[in-house]
Amino acid sequence: MNHWLMKSEPSCFSLDDLKQMPNATEHWDGVRNYQARNFLRDAIKVGDGVLFYHSNCPEPAIVGLARIVREGYPDHTALDPREKHFDPKSTDDKPIWFMVDVRYICSLPNPLTRNDLRQHPLLSGMGVLRKGNRLSVQPVTAEEWKAVLEINQQDDPLVKA
Repeated sequence: MNHWLMKSEPSCFSLDDLKQMPNATEHWDGVRNYQARNFLRDAIKVGDGVLFYHSNCPEPAIVGLARIVREGYPDHTALDPREKHFDPKSTDDKPIWFMVDVRYICSLPNPLTRNDLRQHPLLSGMGVLRKGNRLSVQPVTAEEWKAVLEINQQDDPLVKA
């Protein structure tokens, strides 16, 4: 099992938006970076954990947890000229962009801001803090995942009881 941090601007799609979707599940579309696309297409698997991160807002932070419920498949928004993320080079036969389906698990009682992450010995090296790292989908280590849960006094929701 892997863990991921997925960034979204709350003005576009927030953790609360995910929670309000049918079955608290939605596709994670619109990723237009090749490295992030490769994660979506090749590495992210059903059952993987997600740290949901609000970006480009007054207080960027890890605000909740989600789970992958469908592995990578072609991003249909790339094929539709009416969509914001349309890409004329992507076709049904040769899709360029991929997405996964994500299901809401919970909101964190103590969202972790960038400052909180920088001050924590296990979280200060997270990719989201690296200068120039703008990936909307990035790996998280098992130790980082566990530290976020411990700070929030959460049991690991990915471990079957």
